[in-house]
This record gives sequence, structure tokens and C-alpha cells, in this order.
Amino acid sequence: MPSQPPRSLEVYQTHRQALIDYACGIVGDHAHAEDLVQDAWLRVEAVERRRLIAEPVGYLYRTVRNLALDVYRARKRSGRRSVEGLVEDGNQPTDDSPSPEAVVVARSDLQRLLESLNELPERTRRAVILYKVEGLKLREVAARLNVSVALAQALVVDGVEHCAQRLSRDV
Repeated sequence: MPSQPPRSLEVYQTHRQALIDYACGIVGDHAHAEDLVQDAWLRVEAVERRRLIAEPVGYLYRTVRNLALDVYRARKRSGRRSVEGLVEDGNQPTDDSPSPEAVVVARSDLQRLLESLNELPERTRRAVILYKVEGLKLREVAARLNVSVALAQALVVDGVEHCAQRLSRDV
């Protein structure tokens, strides 16, 4: 039986420009948005190889959003300010401190994320933390865990997918 191309490929091809525009609205850089959309599709396609995705359009948009928000947050943490963050009269950064409501939501999200990480098997949890939190490359994660790069990738994908499903279920 010939293998069918993944449904996510058709979704990606159909919605690619809209996804790029969506990501660009978050990261503010068209080239980076294109990279994010490509990365998102690769991740969705990897998940789809293991199981059927009920809503591939929504799943792809959510993946793009999560990746774009990761980039946006990383930029904020590194202290780089966007042009919108400057005041014209003195080029002083505006106060972009989160509102009290945003702090409460973020703490709640963090608590749910920690709970979902604790539900993972130890090796999967370590792989996710090494890759997502410590920023190690997959080959470095594999070396730390003494597993193949393919297994390290599978552990990270499984762990991230579990956390994403848990967080979306808890909303």
C-alpha cells in the first residue's frame, strides 16, 4: 500500500502565507516568521507520523503561535527592545511590565506546566528540560541521556506534546 502524504503537508501548503503573516505579527520579522512556520510544520509532521491529528489546521496554528511566542519572550528576556518600545520624545523605553492580571495568568500557566512535566517519565522530563529550558541541541541532549539523537528527539516531541495537550485541556 503506497503511503499517503501527511495531511499536514496539504494544510501547510494551503495556509503557509497566512501562517507566515500570523507569526510575523508576533515576532515582527518576516524572514524569522518564515523559519518559524517551516519549523512548526516539521514538528507537526513528526507528530502526524505517529498519530492522526484531528484538527491539523488548528494544531499547526497553535504550534506556530507557541514557537513565535518563544522567540518573542526570548527577545524580551535578552533585553532587546523593539522600535515600538521606544518613546519618540526621549528614546526611553516604555514600561512593558506585565499587568497584575498577566502575572496571575502566567503563574497559573507555569504551575500547570510544572504539573504536566511531573507527569512525564523521568527520561522524557529530563530531555524536555535540557532542550527547552537549558537550550541544549538534540545531539547534546542525546549525549547527556546516553541515547541516540533520534530517541532524544522523540522524547522531546512526546514530552512537549504531552504538556501542550495537558495545558490546552486545562483551559
